[in-house]
Amino acid sequence: MPVELKMLAWSIVLGLVYVVVAVTLATMQRGLAWSASNRTGEAPLTGAADRTSRACRNFLETFAFFAAAVLVVVVGQRTTGTTALGAQIYFWARVIYLPVFAAGIPYLRTLIWAGSVVGLVMILSGVFGSN
Repeated sequence: MPVELKMLAWSIVLGLVYVVVAVTLATMQRGLAWSASNRTGEAPLTGAADRTSRACRNFLETFAFFAAAVLVVVVGQRTTGTTALGAQIYFWARVIYLPVFAAGIPYLRTLIWAGSVVGLVMILSGVFGSN
């Protein structure tokens, strides 16, 4: 199995971690009754619960592009060392992103996010580069 597909599979697992962490912190803040409700009129989240919720949304925003890029390079047989490295950079940047965002470290969070985008562009290089 190509490295890119392995990173895609691990990124799916990571996405589930993002969701579980965000929901757990939101439930801890709002209570179990909120979690079991239809969630109308909910109070805004604060602190780490808010930050992990936003980190989860951010992950989901970039994950679709990552998944599509990986599938295009693998199905199109355009994988290279660069696309494999890009997939690994995306994955590991997203692993680091969640705790850094949860801790509220602003500039480091942005730098890590930029690293994940660089990884995504590296994958895309396999689509648009010459083989």
